[in-house]
Amino acid sequence: MTEYRRILLDGAVVEVTRDGDELYAPDGRSVKLDGAVHLPPCEPSKIIAVHLNHRSRVEEFQARLPAAPTYFHKPTSALNAHGGAVVRPEGCRWLNYEGEVAIVIGRTCRNIAPDEAGDHIRGYTIANDYGLHDFRDTDAGSMLRVKGSDTLCPLGPGLVTDWDFRGRTLTTRVNGEVKQRGSTDEMEWDMHYLVADIARTITLHPATSCCPGRRPIPAPCSRGTSSRSRWTGSACCATTSSAARKASAATWEHSPRSRRRSAPRLSAATGSSAASARLAADAP
Repeated sequence: MTEYRRILLDGAVVEVTRDGDELYAPDGRSVKLDGAVHLPPCEPSKIIAVHLNHRSRVEEFQARLPAAPTYFHKPTSALNAHGGAVVRPEGCRWLNYEGEVAIVIGRTCRNIAPDEAGDHIRGYTIANDYGLHDFRDTDAGSMLRVKGSDTLCPLGPGLVTDWDFRGRTLTTRVNGEVKQRGSTDEMEWDMHYLVADIARTITLHPATSCCPGRRPIPAPCSRGTSSRSRWTGSACCATTSSAARKASAATWEHSPRSRRRSAPRLSAATGSSAASARLAADAP
């Protein structure tokens, strides 16, 4: 198993390999792990994630699995890196962490069988599929702002090849306390099936990333919260939530559990309408 990382080295983006506590560039330069400035381990053209896949997650929801996987898209502007700050927008109440294993495509694939998918996967990395759940109701289905807002997709630090995803335990710690722990064996649809299923209609180019779903019990994290996700034997992906430097034009006061599917309440700065006034009256 080889672990690759992308770092800034002397001002340039360089892919390095890990050997213990050292990272080595192809030209022989090296840097200590703790001294490296990490970037996401790949530059995906698309990031695709699965809604519901782990059995423990289904039990948490007291729901039934769909007949087939369902997906949502995270824009690449959501990318973040190990050691990065996850920006908590002004007024946000529901910024949730979700540690996952992420698939990274290595060869372009389209119309392949599940037993061929492994030949098209370069490797695997850690993802923290953060969600801005203040928009859970308004963006139900698409999850665009929930999962696609800036900084909400930390990947890394390492990308490992020749790694068997079966029987792996993934753990997420928040401020040092274990908050999520589960096995990849809980997945109803495994990594190879998901790649083949998506590639029925969507061409997956090298570096495309796919998040196969999470374990249960995510929770909102406050400003300054440290979140660290890792699978057994891997390096962890560490992030810290931080406040936005500037308040956004809209404030949100709808709980993700609200029964109303309505737009976030607008501030006076954006020109309130009668409709937004009604939303304000409904807000908790």
